[in-house]
Amino acid sequence: MAFVPVLSEIIYSCQKMRNPVTIIPASDSSLLVVFGNVISPALHQRLMGLFHAFQAWHDPRIRNLHPGYASLLIDFDPLRLTHDELISVVQQLAVTTASPVDTRAGAVTIPVCYDTEFGPDLLDVAQHTGLSPDEVVREHSSPTYLVHFLGFSPGFAYLGGLPEILHTPRLATPRPSVAAGSVGIAGNQTGIYPVDSPGGWKLIGRTPVRMFDPEATPPTRLLPGDKVKFSPVDRATFEDMQRAAEASLK
Repeated sequence: MAFVPVLSEIIYSCQKMRNPVTIIPASDSSLLVVFGNVISPALHQRLMGLFHAFQAWHDPRIRNLHPGYASLLIDFDPLRLTHDELISVVQQLAVTTASPVDTRAGAVTIPVCYDTEFGPDLLDVAQHTGLSPDEVVREHSSPTYLVHFLGFSPGFAYLGGLPEILHTPRLATPRPSVAAGSVGIAGNQTGIYPVDSPGGWKLIGRTPVRMFDPEATPPTRLLPGDKVKFSPVDRATFEDMQRAAEASLK
């Protein structure tokens, strides 16, 4: 399938919009809608508007939707829908869709114990940033973060809003195993490992909150569009909350 001529036409037509988007045929059964090349709440609002519009459309020809920081990947059934037909829908929705309404009041508070046993890279982050460990904790727990999208592993939320002073390179060699609940930093991102998995983010703490539960509805503790606050807790409080969480599963 020849995508190049179609692509040039798509980019041209979308530049006429007040807030232009770029639409790229990503495969024979997917379309990538790109809103920009930065991480920002404004682009997130536009992206989520289109995401929710497609969810409300309830078209069985749309097989999956994958939001990113500034793009939406739309997977569709190529036997029932063409690129051109879907492009027309995207263009219409991108022009007419309003910003999504925030239906979840307030921020989701996630308790975090920044003990060095749970955050083996806390001292490295402090050294890299020139801050003390206590200052790293204060800077990390001060902002209200925005969940841009879920990825990497079930329930892994990519959070925007990390203070620039905490931007820290990821590990040169990923760990073969990172405990569920670990809170990490990678570049200008922060996030929480929802399940035990390999990982290369700098670990600075851990939450006793279960971030992914396949038996729950929804199974993920956080959803795209949620706002998140980290609340520091001491080791004793962490252990009490962890015991309570484990008891609730019995």
